[in-house]
Amino acid sequence: MSLSIPTTAERSRDELWVARLGRVPYGEAVTLQHRIRDARQAGAVPDVLLLLEHEPVYTKGRRTEPADLPMGEDWYRMQGIAVEESDRGGRVTYHGPGQLVGYPIMRVGEVPAYVHGLETAMVAALGDEGVEAAAPKGRTGVWAGEAKIGSIGVHVSRGVTTHGFAVNVDGDLQPFSWVVACGGEGERVTSLLKETGRTGSMPCFSKRVAWRTAQTFGLRQRLVSTQRLLAALGHQPLSTDSAAYEKGKDALVVGGIEKGKDALVVGGIEKGKDALVVGGIEKGKDALVVGGIETGRDAGLVEGIQV
Repeated sequence: MSLSIPTTAERSRDELWVARLGRVPYGEAVTLQHRIRDARQAGAVPDVLLLLEHEPVYTKGRRTEPADLPMGEDWYRMQGIAVEESDRGGRVTYHGPGQLVGYPIMRVGEVPAYVHGLETAMVAALGDEGVEAAAPKGRTGVWAGEAKIGSIGVHVSRGVTTHGFAVNVDGDLQPFSWVVACGGEGERVTSLLKETGRTGSMPCFSKRVAWRTAQTFGLRQRLVSTQRLLAALGHQPLSTDSAAYEKGKDALVVGGIEKGKDALVVGGIEKGKDALVVGGIEKGKDALVVGGIETGRDAGLVEGIQV
């Protein structure tokens, strides 16, 4: 009789994996989303929520018009703001430090219901911070009074979402005034800082958003490290820091980590040849084990909508 080994997604069917990534370049985040989307479509991982911040960037949705960037793209780049294409819905929007960006990669049915769910989660999380917010009928996004505090733009491919939402926490709002953003010319914007006067809200607010998102979609939140997530996607690091390589050591180091901490180390490993060891793991705990290694607790065996 053959033994059926459940996939990661089957073992985590009712979970929302939440990964806090810190500050990530926009293009790198898009690449990661596509990898997770492919894995979600294949049933290899459960629903995932990436929480992060971006370096300053304008992203151009599918309805963007040349007039939405009235200064010309070169002018914005001279201000230190990148300009990137995006396959999400909507027009131009701004991302930068101090703005919480959420990328849910989820299997969904009705897209309008999904978008409404994101708005509901954002409104609830802002309410937890003492900000009275709403998602007015006929408009996409979240407002605090007459000013927009959160935006949404999603893409759906084969029933799985990418892109997502952004909430202004304590970042610079001036770049919004330099473009015609998703809400239209002259749209006012606000932030959690402007509404409450409190600084340092990002860590707590990101936790509130994760919890409210899981609650809204009826899922159990599970925090996962970047390394655990990458391991579930098939061992490939998000980026490789070639300067961190040492001769004779087959190490792939993620994002400039010091002294191999939180690195993905492949092959020729002491006490575990041919194993994939995921950052700072003690005795194989939470490691993805390759090649019949007998260690590795909790090991995993790797097997457009417009709004």
